[in-house]
Amino acid sequence: MPPEHLFKFGEGAGETLLHPVVLVAMLLAIALTLLLPRKYVVVPLLTIIFLVPIGQQLLIGGLHFFVYRVVLLAGCLRILYTLISAPESPFCRRLDALDKVFVVWAVLRALAVILLFSQAGAVINQMGFLLDAFGGYFMFRYSIHDEEDIHRAIRTLAVIVFIIGIGMLFEKFQMVNVFGLLGGVHSEPDVRLGSVRSQGPFQHSVLAGTFAATLVPLFFLLWKSGKSRGLAVIGGIGATVMTVTAASSTPLLAYAGAVLAICCWPLRRVMRPVRWGFVIALVGLQLVMKAPVWFLIRRVDIIGGSSGYHRAMLVNDFIMHFRDWWLLGTTDNPRWGFTMWDLANQYVLEGQTGGLAAFICFIAIICICFSRIGRARYAVEGDRDQEWCFWLLGCALFSHLVAFFGISYFDQTRFAWFVLLTIISAATAPFLVKVNAPAPVHGRLRSASPAYAPMAKARAKSFASLGPQPSLRSRYFKTKMSSSY
Repeated sequence: MPPEHLFKFGEGAGETLLHPVVLVAMLLAIALTLLLPRKYVVVPLLTIIFLVPIGQQLLIGGLHFFVYRVVLLAGCLRILYTLISAPESPFCRRLDALDKVFVVWAVLRALAVILLFSQAGAVINQMGFLLDAFGGYFMFRYSIHDEEDIHRAIRTLAVIVFIIGIGMLFEKFQMVNVFGLLGGVHSEPDVRLGSVRSQGPFQHSVLAGTFAATLVPLFFLLWKSGKSRGLAVIGGIGATVMTVTAASSTPLLAYAGAVLAICCWPLRRVMRPVRWGFVIALVGLQLVMKAPVWFLIRRVDIIGGSSGYHRAMLVNDFIMHFRDWWLLGTTDNPRWGFTMWDLANQYVLEGQTGGLAAFICFIAIICICFSRIGRARYAVEGDRDQEWCFWLLGCALFSHLVAFFGISYFDQTRFAWFVLLTIISAATAPFLVKVNAPAPVHGRLRSASPAYAPMAKARAKSFASLGPQPSLRSRYFKTKMSSSY
């Protein structure tokens, strides 16, 4: 049976839940967000998002303000002040196709939920979603402009992952979640088939492991840059520890997908045949398999006890019940089958929550990112370091796509997705600008100076003595005909 609050709004904590340590951290993060130079704003923002459990919140007038949302509101005020006080855009460059599609996706998804439920609680809930989406995405867009900003964000994530990794390792062996002592998450970890599933400050162990696994290519990018190899190693160790201690198949598959994509570096110039080969292989399997090809998900079980069959049936029912969700999403999915209320698939979640339009926008975001990465890598072909940079961004994106088949991002993990989108946007933008040749500047036409009049007359007489000359057009065709023979 689905949880009773799954399709209801207005549920949640009945009072403010804010640990004194978290309160101090929140006030410090707000002050730093408002006062630090733009390029350093990403540090307190990422820290407060990923190190504070999402359950830490303020209850004001019946509205739940998570700690990270309070910091995001402070960041939005800073952006608004910059828009009013400064003539230039706070985002370094104009909004591009990725930004616009992201905005359309968020708006369509929020409108679909509001229209589907038609109640005040849905409006409040989706205002929170839009604050997360727009506030998170555009705050990262505001603070990440160039390569230096990208490396700073990755270094911050490396420290965060290492800290969480230590906490999750302690949780696995001591059966105590140190982040749970603050409140907002369980203080005792979940155990499945005798294996402890550490979750750290996240809402679920799968999300904790997925967050870490998808960052592995970014830490390798930091290593390749040669500027912060120590932090790159620390981040890689922390990500590996988090992935293993989460004890779930989805993070391990995302980790394996990232490593496999990195190892495919020698194939970077023949990716089109590789992609088409993958499509042909799927079509061939569909023709010879007794079940649909997406039931291959059923066979994935790395840890033991994985619910691969549930995820395969989730995709199957999503396709078979297209007419139920295509317009505005649906709330009928629990009636499709056993545990179909559990949307452990990001692609399915997008369709069932926002309808076909939001689903298409979500896929378009992914396609635009891959297109930008491919075009940028082609533009720098021959520069091995730059090629590696864009290849590793593609590996991180691919790792998320693998994870989307096993989990939907319903907590602060979604901000890891947002920050990757903004990193891709910032990294590829300089290589996608079409540089137009400047138009020649013509000065004011003036008549010939009298001092040169005798010279001009002499040149005219010399040409006249040669007799009639063929025009430029006739000389061109004459030369052309003679060369053709």
